[in-house]
Amino acid sequence: MNNKDQRLWISHYSVHTSDTDYRSKGKLSFLLDIMQRAADSAVSGLGLSLEKMLEAGMGWMLITLDLQLKQMPRPNDLLAVYTWSKGTKGAMWQRDYRIFDSNKVEIASARSIWVLVDIAERKILRPSALPVKVTHYDGDSVGGIPEKLRVPPQLPMEEAYPYKVRYSGLDNNGHLNNARYGDLCSDVLTLEEWEQMEPRRFRISYMQEAIFDEAIQIMRSQMTPEGIFIRGQNDEKVFFEACVELGLEKEPE
Repeated sequence: MNNKDQRLWISHYSVHTSDTDYRSKGKLSFLLDIMQRAADSAVSGLGLSLEKMLEAGMGWMLITLDLQLKQMPRPNDLLAVYTWSKGTKGAMWQRDYRIFDSNKVEIASARSIWVLVDIAERKILRPSALPVKVTHYDGDSVGGIPEKLRVPPQLPMEEAYPYKVRYSGLDNNGHLNNARYGDLCSDVLTLEEWEQMEPRRFRISYMQEAIFDEAIQIMRSQMTPEGIFIRGQNDEKVFFEACVELGLEKEPE
């Protein structure tokens, strides 16, 4: 990071071929991953590394994300991820993001809600439990608190495919990593949908954590005016609900 205001964190990431799809465009999961990494780095920059948090029995849980997309990155792009803690409301922390390409053109922005949790007890902690002081940044704002995404109750849903959590999807808390949900949601789209349209907005709310060997039915709707709704569920619980809004491909600015 090279920034005078420590409340605003800037991380840089190169786009490799493994971060892109068969169209040579960045995967949704790649964007979720670099945002997650930037947030981890921002907290580490306060003197609280991920290792120290785990030693203290604490972890972050992502509740809701609202990602606006102008264009997808390409191989060899150098991206700058700007992120900041916008403030807290009760136990909720809002973190905003802006992502720029090497020409300093904004390609994406996002609002997210996180909570601090006791890993052993699976209890939500108050912001005051964090052992370092966080000074919130008010020099920019992507928007207000993102609303929890819910699939409309009467919307017909059909199973797209079954999924089982395996080793490759687990994070250091033993749960399916937040970024992997981008792949789960991308996989419901047909190649025809990918070739005709581009994701313009991605919204997701996480309801239940998924652990190793957990079986999940990935459900999807048909196209609606708001996009394609997606739900991960089994007979016992709902893991997440999401929506991918698609639009015609735009030429780079």
